[in-house]
Amino acid sequence: MESKGKCIIFSAPSGAGKTTIVHALLGKNLGLSFSVSACSREARPNEVNGKDYYFLGIEGFKQQIENGAFIEWEEVYTNNFYGTLKDEINRIWDNGKAVIFDVDVIGGLNLKKIFGDDALAIFVQPPSIEELENRLRLRSTESEDKINQRMTKARKELEYASQFDKILVNENLEIAIDNAKNWVGQFLKV
Repeated sequence: MESKGKCIIFSAPSGAGKTTIVHALLGKNLGLSFSVSACSREARPNEVNGKDYYFLGIEGFKQQIENGAFIEWEEVYTNNFYGTLKDEINRIWDNGKAVIFDVDVIGGLNLKKIFGDDALAIFVQPPSIEELENRLRLRSTESEDKINQRMTKARKELEYASQFDKILVNENLEIAIDNAKNWVGQFLKV
């Protein structure tokens, strides 16, 4: 896909705070627009199709893969697919905005490879693995098995941090948001 604009990529293990930081940046005057990812899973309570994700279902997602509709996609867990639709990116660039992504670590690295120097890839790192587990438990949205699955994945994902342009340690949320805003502003020259 030929780049027509700039991209900001936020990746992190689940629970590190990337979604909170991305939402805070969208409220700043940086010319950003959120890239809504597609997924194969069901919506969680309070999630809205087309706002939080495009909920395609497993068969719908596989059909879009066959149609070549994705810039990147992956099977994060068995039959649990996530990806970025080409149409979504073009829609944002056509509106004169920079794309901001909230994606898992492998998705972030894939996007960085695709967009190269037109992308700023930021890895949001928890202050510690223990704090990450505490945050996941405080959500109270997942079973013990799911938390253990996420923690195993997080330990692997932390090994990729050095492959990102910036590492943002999220110990204090206000400081993390401020640092992210400064980096994004410098990259986009706003």
